[in-house]
Amino acid sequence: MGTRLLSESLVRARFPHLRYIRIHTSSRHAATIYAWNDQLQLPDADQADLRRFAADYLVPYVCFKIKAYSMIQEEEVPPAGALPECVERAAMSRSLDLPGIIGVLNGMFAEGEIVFERYDQAAGMVYLSVHTQAVVTEIERELLRRYLYELLPLGTNFEVAYDLVLNE
Repeated sequence: MGTRLLSESLVRARFPHLRYIRIHTSSRHAATIYAWNDQLQLPDADQADLRRFAADYLVPYVCFKIKAYSMIQEEEVPPAGALPECVERAAMSRSLDLPGIIGVLNGMFAEGEIVFERYDQAAGMVYLSVHTQAVVTEIERELLRRYLYELLPLGTNFEVAYDLVLNE
């Protein structure tokens, strides 16, 4: 699966002269590669090379745009912070699939279960639900959003429903 982390590592390996690289899902089936060289520039030749590389070697069903790294702030791209080792390892795996993603997440959240509901291919949207006996805090919701952002392939969005299951 073409996650952000895996795709960024492929771009870094192919373009070692690009010092700053960030890839972000910009909309359904679309992602943007932000890049700069050591001079804080993105020359036209690098833009063209990045566009060709993305089309040939990155996620095949995603349309990639190439922009200067400075656009990250203007376009409100979420920061890339430290991740738990299990999330990072899974995101870098070329064999990651939906059951693997659900397994990683369920292994991290002791309270409740994350369940795949459906995938809307036209919208590029994965629908999940969290079934738990305790209220999921806003911090836990934010962590889940962050981990899903890293684990789902580029060009994919997601929606999570939270279901409180009461013991009877």
